[in-house]
Amino acid sequence: MYSIIETAKENNLKPYNYLQYLFEQLPNINTDDEAAIENLMPWSDALPAYCRMPQPSQ
Repeated sequence: MYSIIETAKENNLKPYNYLQYLFEQLPNINTDDEAAIENLMPWSDALPAYCRMPQPSQ
């Protein structure tokens, strides 16, 4: 669990939101589908915006 949280932080995700998203999605996907699993990884661009930390304006 610690590893998942720290990896989420390193990828600019909100750990609580990311874990909530994982717990909602994992029961509903085919775990044999590598693309589906890849979309859940903390570095995936497919994650919803509410899982991401706001980026500072430039």
